[in-house]
Amino acid sequence: MTGSDIIFYILAGLTLGCGVLSVTTRQIFRAAIFLLFSLIGIAGIYFWLDYQFIAAVQIVVYAGGIVVLIIFSIFLTQQAGEKLPKQRLDRKIFSALAVFSAFALAMVQVYQHSFTAPAGEQPVPTVKDIGLKMLNTENGGYALPFEIISMLLLAALVGCIVIALREKL
Repeated sequence: MTGSDIIFYILAGLTLGCGVLSVTTRQIFRAAIFLLFSLIGIAGIYFWLDYQFIAAVQIVVYAGGIVVLIIFSIFLTQQAGEKLPKQRLDRKIFSALAVFSAFALAMVQVYQHSFTAPAGEQPVPTVKDIGLKMLNTENGGYALPFEIISMLLLAALVGCIVIALREKL
């Protein structure tokens, strides 16, 4: 096992461990902090893969944007120290089935796709290349995923507003 493998396993363990803790903890502030560390672990994997621009976007947009909005809305409602209610068993079973279904769908897609680039067409991860791909609306362009990410940010903002405006039961 090389040092590179060890770094990958540490980053993967951080990402997966914090992701599991984020969805299993009953304290909402801790869940947001675990989400932050999980997203930082993903950025670390991007740095490890030598994709500095994508890693910086991961930190700025997700860790710096969405998680800060979530933490801000938690503090705005003054629910930082409260525990979330225990979920019913039927909701836990439905959640486990949804996670398993999404995982199975992702694995089917991974096994059906070949991840090798054609000979002579090695992608160059430069900022210019990424910018040109983001503006491209043709096949292989990233205009549609870019718009979907903007809708994700809007949904996160609306979700934070809903959390902030929710009255105590």
